[in-house]
Amino acid sequence: MKEYTYKISVTEQQGRQLKFYFSSLTTDMIIFGLKFSYNRARAQSGGYLMSGRKSKVKRETMLLTSEQAAWRLSNWKTMIHNYRRMGYSYPTISRIKKAIKHIAITGGKLKKIKN
Repeated sequence: MKEYTYKISVTEQQGRQLKFYFSSLTTDMIIFGLKFSYNRARAQSGGYLMSGRKSKVKRETMLLTSEQAAWRLSNWKTMIHNYRRMGYSYPTISRIKKAIKHIAITGGKLKKIKN
């Protein structure tokens, strides 16, 4: 086993955090965390980091009125084509439809969806 030393410029608070993490975690966990962070940073800088399903559902349904929701439901096949073109998966599209149905039925904004 080899011992490595690296020099990085950090603030005092960041130094305390690094010291805590390096003393608390195993080498495998530190490498796993760095690999995850590296891949996430690459995806973010490359512009292909996809946000989670919940944010996609919220983005599609947050400002809908009951009339707009009813229109989307009556033209659902067209909406599916649009969502697939945007790269949404079928489970995500299903969640969007469930939220739109809720808005159309209750006549208002989406409050909370129970799974």
